[in-house]
Amino acid sequence: MHNFTSASDYMEKCKSAADYIRSRIDATPRIAIILGSGLGPLADSLEQPVEIDYRDIPGFPETTVTGHAGKLICGMLGGKSVLAMKGRFHYYEGYDISQVVFHVRVLRLMGIDSLIVTNAAGGINTSFRPGDLMLITDHISFFAPSPLRGRNLDEFGPRFPDMCDAYDKDLIKFAEHIAEGIGIGLKKGVYAFAQGPMYETPAEIRALRVLGADAVGMSTVPEVITARHCGMKVLGISCITNMAAGILEQKLDHAEVMETAKRVEKDFIRLVSEIITNWET
Repeated sequence: MHNFTSASDYMEKCKSAADYIRSRIDATPRIAIILGSGLGPLADSLEQPVEIDYRDIPGFPETTVTGHAGKLICGMLGGKSVLAMKGRFHYYEGYDISQVVFHVRVLRLMGIDSLIVTNAAGGINTSFRPGDLMLITDHISFFAPSPLRGRNLDEFGPRFPDMCDAYDKDLIKFAEHIAEGIGIGLKKGVYAFAQGPMYETPAEIRALRVLGADAVGMSTVPEVITARHCGMKVLGISCITNMAAGILEQKLDHAEVMETAKRVEKDFIRLVSEIITNWET
């Protein structure tokens, strides 16, 4: 499902999408938030919102997953102009990886230099519990198709980008400080990407634990690689919505993911709102 004929065609579509979004909003946001499964309600707290359907943005894929509304919302949060993506695109939906990360490059062309990525994730670390919020300190991308494969887009970044600080260390410390100040406990850990849409097997989870993963999910990593390639600062937050396969004696299902995300919705909104309110852009 690759709908780009060449790198130049891809760049033109990125620019067209950025121009279209600019034409619909008056603000010049510097911060964007990508909202994962069940975490979309944060976008409802934006003031003076301008809502754009993904289907209206040139080059944007459609999101097909329950819990992903497929809307880009520009509004005020904590006194700052932000762009919130209410839903993202996943490799398992059948999209080429260049489409999965298309929105990240569009955001960069719009002048976004700080990105908050969120997701629903399965807990691998046995000290985690459903409902925990985890700051992502690093990721494992072995099973993610590289969004940088093919001709390098020099307009965005170098051929061989460094990933030592994929998740900005200063932003992690800042988020911890904010959470402590408002009484929200946070975990920290490594997020592993799995292609999905099937949940992982117990054997795969055991292997990921040996590799050092604390949580696992089907998104985020391609977006973060792309964002870092573009020179954006990234803060990652996982909502641990279930324990991964084999941790507990129970089956996994998407309804549980949505239910847990709903339960922690208020804390999640409060945390992100305070982070953005105190963010120095």
